[in-house]
Amino acid sequence: MARKPNYQFERMERDRQKALKKAEKLRERERAATEANPQGPAEPPTGES
Repeated sequence: MARKPNYQFERMERDRQKALKKAEKLRERERAATEANPQGPAEPPTGES
């Protein structure tokens, strides 16, 4: 006999997996950017002289 579907739980699990994948990609991009520029992001000029 087949199990009863739990659509809400399945949707939450898909969304959770998607968020984890997205966060991992973001961390990887930030790590790559840090390796490319070890001093960190440059400070934008304030316009004051």
